[in-house]
Amino acid sequence: MTSPSRSGVFQQATDRRVERFTESISFDRRLYAHDIAASIAHAQMLATVGLISEAEARLIEATLQAIGQEIEGGQFEYHVELEDIHMHLEKELVGRLGDVGRKLHTGRSRNDQVATDLRLWVRDALDRVDGRLLQLQAAFVNRCDRDAGVVLPAYTHLQRAQPVLAAHYWLAYCEKFERDRSRLADCRKRVNVCSLGAAAVAGTSLPIDRDDVARRLGFAGVAANSLDVSSDRDFVLEAAFVLTLIAEHLSTWAEEWILWSTVEFNFLQLPQEFCTGSSIMPQKINPDVLELTRGKTARVVGDLQTLLVLVKGLPLAYNRDLQEDKPALFDAFDTVEACLELAAPLVAGAELKGEAIAQRLDRGYLDATTLMEYLIRRGLPQRTAHHLVGSLVARAMQQGVRLSDLPLEDFRAADATLDEHVFGVLGVDNAVRAFVSCGSTAPQEVARQVASWRIKLGLCDGEPR
Repeated sequence: MTSPSRSGVFQQATDRRVERFTESISFDRRLYAHDIAASIAHAQMLATVGLISEAEARLIEATLQAIGQEIEGGQFEYHVELEDIHMHLEKELVGRLGDVGRKLHTGRSRNDQVATDLRLWVRDALDRVDGRLLQLQAAFVNRCDRDAGVVLPAYTHLQRAQPVLAAHYWLAYCEKFERDRSRLADCRKRVNVCSLGAAAVAGTSLPIDRDDVARRLGFAGVAANSLDVSSDRDFVLEAAFVLTLIAEHLSTWAEEWILWSTVEFNFLQLPQEFCTGSSIMPQKINPDVLELTRGKTARVVGDLQTLLVLVKGLPLAYNRDLQEDKPALFDAFDTVEACLELAAPLVAGAELKGEAIAQRLDRGYLDATTLMEYLIRRGLPQRTAHHLVGSLVARAMQQGVRLSDLPLEDFRAADATLDEHVFGVLGVDNAVRAFVSCGSTAPQEVARQVASWRIKLGLCDGEPR
């Protein structure tokens, strides 16, 4: 079977080893629906400008749709010698329509064709990932009412730092994923540009209408420079970068919940349907989904690195190296989508061990910073207050007690003006109530932000609308 890409200039058949080496049908077949959509739009445009007839355009459209149905039904046969999905579809079209099928490639090249297909695919994939992130945000927001009143120790350097409401913790992840969604939306703007009609490298002398194709495919506009179109994979790299940040955020969450689910932390009980056991230790309930989420991040980072190295030394315009962009791109999207598919139900199904957490909240002197700020409000310089509270913590540590267990005499030894009112700012509950700043864990501020997130996400009965 001869590839449509081989013209009469060739006097010898392609070596079978070359066919195996250069094929991409093994991975780019997943572009078939987008290639068909772009080809139909191209055919309709060709009819509009008079390069083919309306009847020919309708015949091409109907035949391509029929081929697409066969692919969906698993009835389509692939051949290595046809290289890619574009050649497969064209060969099948020509086989069914003859010269009418041969007219479809008028005014375009595989260079602009594949760039267009890939943009269509990436656009759809970005929208899918955004939907998954929305579901994950909703799962975190829906936890806020469920975990109302639960106080957690926040950590810096993995050491206990200050008390925060559990809802404040959940909204922190909403903020991270909202930035990810913002990056997805921004990336989509640069993806949503039509490459078709730039042809191989210099454009075409045929009277095509690129704006017509762009409108039919829902693009916001057309790429302005034909040389740039052939070589541009910025949108692929940018998408991979955004996916890498999403993966990194998922990895941070997974790492935290892995720690929280240990006996040592005892903060969290994971849903057993998202855990696995041990082949030898019958008591084990392992957080494998979270561990694999953390581990799969490495693949996404690797995909981005692959793409960066792939394009770094390419001259203008098209080079066959760019064929290798798809495996890395597809893998990055597949990996992130797989992680996100499990993340939302895992978040929804986990249970905070509120009682166990509360029993150990008095450890770590979480109220020390609140005491320091109390002294600042009484007129002490920050550094002076910082030093005084440090000395009080040292005394409490030596005695193995909480700050609130120290006698008033110890506080007066640090600052003679202190009286019994100092105990009103000590303890985790008092520390949480003391917060007032915007964006803090102050109960009223957290409640305001939870309400804001519900509006932002369009949550109704817990589901985004």
